[in-house]
Amino acid sequence: MQGDSAGIDARHLPGPPGRGDSGGADAAAVPSATWLRRSAGTFLGCVTALLELLYFLVAGIALGPFLLWPLTRAGALGIVMTGARRLATLEGMRRAVFFGDRFPERYQASDRKILRYLAVRSYSGLLCAVVLAFLGAGIVLAALVVRRLAEGSMRWDELLTQILLGGVLLFLDLQGLHSLAALDARIARACFGPSERELLQRRIHELATSRAAVVQAVDAERRRIERDLHDGIQQRLVALGMLLGRARRGRGPGQADALLRQAHEEARDLLAELREVTWRVYPSALDSLGLKEALGGVSERCAIPVRTEFDVGGPLPQPVETAAYFVVSESVTNAAKHSRATAVSVRVALRGTMLTVRVRDNGRGGANPAGGGLSGLRSRTAALDGVLRVDSPDGGPTTITAELPCA
Repeated sequence: MQGDSAGIDARHLPGPPGRGDSGGADAAAVPSATWLRRSAGTFLGCVTALLELLYFLVAGIALGPFLLWPLTRAGALGIVMTGARRLATLEGMRRAVFFGDRFPERYQASDRKILRYLAVRSYSGLLCAVVLAFLGAGIVLAALVVRRLAEGSMRWDELLTQILLGGVLLFLDLQGLHSLAALDARIARACFGPSERELLQRRIHELATSRAAVVQAVDAERRRIERDLHDGIQQRLVALGMLLGRARRGRGPGQADALLRQAHEEARDLLAELREVTWRVYPSALDSLGLKEALGGVSERCAIPVRTEFDVGGPLPQPVETAAYFVVSESVTNAAKHSRATAVSVRVALRGTMLTVRVRDNGRGGANPAGGGLSGLRSRTAALDGVLRVDSPDGGPTTITAELPCA
């Protein structure tokens, strides 16, 4: 049997049909059109259920001996599955056209799942046809009752009995149609999209992968901090100590003053680098002043012009603020150091429960999404169920977009 393919997207699972935004008369016509389309899809489902039952009967009679013989079983099963997949595709088109369902494009159901779906679909479709037949018969009987009532040939006790019996049968018919429609949608979702178990397994895999990626990103960040402290600040401290030692041993006041000036400049540069390292570890302004002011600090420290648009109307969760800050900080730093950009634009916007962070520079492009910095950002956003996209063709520009859910 063929296994279900991976790489599915749960956001494309079947859902309720969408409705366009209309006003006035158009808005009033939408529910009626939807009801008519669903009714047509239900009637068509009864026809396709009959076709599926006939297909299995014909295929079983024609290929039954070949399915029983081990040497020809694989070939016969392949022939059966070719027709079964076409019928399943027809059912998927019916669900998409008449009910507005959307299914994952890259998902391929197994042979066992398709056969099980068509078997249940043929049974439920024929049962739906029986229920519709009873409903039609009830409508005809109701018309006869109305006719007899108009002719005056029906007693009141008979009328009450017919109304009570017809109401009960109508309720049972409508309830049966509703249940069969729900069953049809449920089995379609199980066949054409991942099941709840598959979604749970996918979610577990995503969480395990994101957790491992976060651990790797934290270790890489620690190594980078250690490298900055060892190769940068530590070396400057050594140089500062040597300058102060030479100033103490200086033989003339002029030489000592010059060494002290150098030591003062070195201390100033050391403080600036230490401040830069602490900001890269975690900006204190993020907690005290908020994301907007922290991003303003990124713009001030950047060597190239940075234009920032901040369109956030409400408070953000602290993990989302932190992730957004590091996406902007790392992207701006990469643009200033590696892309030869002369300008960077940053846009942070909150739409509903989704925070979108977009950083764009006019550099030469060619950024590697698998690089250490960008892979760390992807791990940080994935830990929050977010998405990071990198668009950096050769010649530029480079656009880095992060989408972070706030719910």
